Amino acid sequence: MPDSSPIKTLLDLAQNRLDDATRRLGELIAGEHECQKKLQLLEDYRAEYQERFLEAARNGIGPDAWRNFSVFIGRIDDAIAVQRLALDQSRQAIVGGQQAWVVQRNKVKAFDTLNQRQHTAQVRREQRDEQRQSDEHAAKSFRDRPPEGD
Repeated sequence: MPDSSPIKTLLDLAQNRLDDATRRLGELIAGEHECQKKLQLLEDYRAEYQERFLEAARNGIGPDAWRNFSVFIGRIDDAIAVQRLALDQSRQAIVGGQQAWVVQRNKVKAFDTLNQRQHTAQVRREQRDEQRQSDEHAAKSFRDRPPEGD
């Protein structure tokens, strides 16, 4: 069987696409982890800054310092909201990446099944040809042998 059959070519192409989808899914998952880490850092920083603000308020702060703390906490909250949105988008991208990976995996399975069937059929044809040649050789040997009794 030729190695460059159309089904083998399609199988190789599908495998390459599956590899690409796998790599892309890995990148998406790594990106999601990074988004999660950034969100956690922002949330930790906000909690720390909120604690500083409360401590300063307990010790008495002026209206300007109060406003500065409040404005900065608001900015951190905005950054947290943006990061949460980025994390949600990252998770949605992962779902899409998983679906693309499944589609590519199914294509590889389908082409692999076809390739195996084609290979099995080729092996059967070769075995039939070998059997036919063996039978022809045996028949020829039988015809060409001298008659018994002469």
